[in-house]
Amino acid sequence: MKIAVPTRHGHVDEHFGHCEFYTVYTIENGKVTAKETLGSPQGCGCKSNIALDLQQMGVEIMLAGGIGSGAINVLAAHGIQVVRGCSGNTDEVVDLYINGELADSGESCSHHEHHHGSHHGEHGHSCNH
Repeated sequence: MKIAVPTRHGHVDEHFGHCEFYTVYTIENGKVTAKETLGSPQGCGCKSNIALDLQQMGVEIMLAGGIGSGAINVLAAHGIQVVRGCSGNTDEVVDLYINGELADSGESCSHHEHHHGSHHGEHGHSCNH
């Protein structure tokens, strides 16, 4: 199984479409066996080919912070399930997911709604704010 996490400075990026890159974790037998990065295309995540690129890498899960419903739909169409509302260190968030300790927040961002300067939960490790 492969899990992708939109990443900025080693943490889950609050804005899926604006992350520095995606960290892609390979999980085997409940453990991370490989970690690689995929560059983030410029522009809105839902209008890029990122879902296809992730699908071709074998990604099945996206652990995201803020993500709009358009991007969720595009990812779902490529067989990628999104867990929303994640925050904190990407390695720790993936470990929590593997251990069954994360739940989808159920919240989608309004299209292109921005909360710049709002870094609530930056050091938290929960996906249900």
